[in-house]
Amino acid sequence: MKKELKCISLYSGCGGLDLGIERAGIDVVFGLDNAPNAAKSHAVNFPDAVFLTSKIGDIGSKDVLKATGLKRDQITLLAGGPPCPAFSKSRFYRTDFPRALQDPVAAETVLGYLRILEDIRPPLFLLENVKGLAYGVHREALDHILDTAARLGYKTNWQVLNAADFGVPQIRERCFVLGSRHGVPTFPTPSHSKDGAGGLPAWVTTGVAIADLDTRANASDEGHVAGGKDHKLLKLIPPGSNYLHLTAKRGYKTPHFEWRSRYWSFLLKLSPELPSWTIQARRSNNMGPFHWRNRILRIEEVKRIQTFPDDFYLSGNVEAQWRLVGNAVPPLLAEQVTRALLATLPADKKRVVNGKGSTKVKRNALVSTA
Repeated sequence: MKKELKCISLYSGCGGLDLGIERAGIDVVFGLDNAPNAAKSHAVNFPDAVFLTSKIGDIGSKDVLKATGLKRDQITLLAGGPPCPAFSKSRFYRTDFPRALQDPVAAETVLGYLRILEDIRPPLFLLENVKGLAYGVHREALDHILDTAARLGYKTNWQVLNAADFGVPQIRERCFVLGSRHGVPTFPTPSHSKDGAGGLPAWVTTGVAIADLDTRANASDEGHVAGGKDHKLLKLIPPGSNYLHLTAKRGYKTPHFEWRSRYWSFLLKLSPELPSWTIQARRSNNMGPFHWRNRILRIEEVKRIQTFPDDFYLSGNVEAQWRLVGNAVPPLLAEQVTRALLATLPADKKRVVNGKGSTKVKRNALVSTA
């Protein structure tokens, strides 16, 4: 059954943020992304949503409204995560590249989001990005978002959230900016904590998340071999560690690497007793996290780690699917953030018809119980 609350989604990808939004009680009626595989995935998982395959710079609010057949006052939420290379940790060290809004892609995507926000002005907005958006060197971009929202009449709040604190089996820190016309937004209270601190359940581990999927433990990797030319060295690294295990500083008798001579994720291996480290958007043969059985994770495992349902459809080859999942917001986290944002709406604007919305996919056991 349809919900009366409606969301416009920008930079939708395959729909991780959108899935969480629908589970929170809002129908996603429009999606936008310039990646064909995102469009194909979104069409299957959100069959009732209109999707435009386009750059944000090529569309305006009139295109959105025309595509959906809606008026401005029928839209409750604008949501999206503008592409983030300019705010990434790697860009922090690459001083030869433009930063923040000096980067052409960041300027087009962030300012494009704000342009749609100014034109439509829904009661609520949600903007997600990498943790680096909150870095001091990138603060001008965050301040511009907050200042623009204030000028448009929104009360705002922002925070860096760790997905593991909300039941996601992954240490993944992202910056969320929330805006409401009806009150200062608050963020959800963590449901989990590291080692069970504060009386909360401990973080959900990777072992809990994917153990039942490990039915092909002895099968050969499809495509890349984990570790590449260093596959034999990967086998020497214990679960939960990385290449630093094979250095003199860690006491390895025949060291293979210098201390801090590689990226931290180099030969990084998961432990079944811990959450996963951040799933990146690129499937690599030497940058982890890798499975504790010394192999590259499989797509069904990466989906679980990101809290996607098992039957969530992904278009493209394995690299394309990995990119879609790695770029996504974990749906379980997105749902909790959206519910907290919805709390700012007056009672007469929360008229939601019971039902599960238009999504095709179902909730898996991990997402239900975490």
